[in-house]
Amino acid sequence: MAELLDPRTIRQLAAEIGLRPTKQRGQNFVTDPNTVRRIVAKSGITADDVVLEVGPGLGSLTLGLLETGAQVTAIEIEDTLAALLPRTVAQLQPDNAERLCVVSADALTITELPGPAPTAVVANLPYNVAVPVLLHLLATFDCWRLGLVMVQLEVADRLAAAPGSKVYGVPSAKVAWYAAAERVGTVPPTVFWPAPNVDSGLVRLTRREPPTTGASREEVFAVIDAAFAQRRKMLRSALSGLFGSSAAASEAITAAGLDPTARGEVLAIGDFARIAEQLIEVRR
Repeated sequence: MAELLDPRTIRQLAAEIGLRPTKQRGQNFVTDPNTVRRIVAKSGITADDVVLEVGPGLGSLTLGLLETGAQVTAIEIEDTLAALLPRTVAQLQPDNAERLCVVSADALTITELPGPAPTAVVANLPYNVAVPVLLHLLATFDCWRLGLVMVQLEVADRLAAAPGSKVYGVPSAKVAWYAAAERVGTVPPTVFWPAPNVDSGLVRLTRREPPTTGASREEVFAVIDAAFAQRRKMLRSALSGLFGSSAAASEAITAAGLDPTARGEVLAIGDFARIAEQLIEVRR
């Protein structure tokens, strides 16, 4: 079995480059090999996969992914960490080093990747940018079919929430455009360095086709944003700005087969798409 990072080695690596983890970067490194292997196992990654990893940090999850035989493309925003990662892999898993490609870039803005197209995304996403990064990866790289992301537990619940749930909102609906999301595990703070103040959640993503609609993704997402801008408003009021008036919004929502007095939190992604189609008609 290949070697993974333990607490002592992680602290040694951090000391080597003078790293002090910051909340600003959302840096919390997994120090428990058993947790890493559990995450990798839940991802379903095999040797046939090309895995896109975001924010590999010191390499805890990277080493676990390489252990499966998969190729790994890791996006790291910090130059010092990006430079250290290949050396760490070469020391601990020399036979797997050639299957690692490190890209020094910001995952929020990257639009191209070197090498073969990724088939999966597995990442310990920084708490502060988890949702924007995930939505960017879904929109920009449509080649990956499976994903497993570790995020703050509250965010995990939002990503996986179904219509009607109290935590269903913009992230839930927008992710549903691209994929089915399911919470598949919880990770305690004790396996991280430094330990966060909250539990983390594991969310599995399975890519699917977006709803069949004449509206664009941007048009559907504009309806989602408006519907949740003020959660407690009925749809006819929340969407009045888009349609020009509450009466026009009410008419369009009814034409879409929905209740104008309902709230956004009960609508599935297909419902938002039907409203967006009505908006196109109104603007013609």
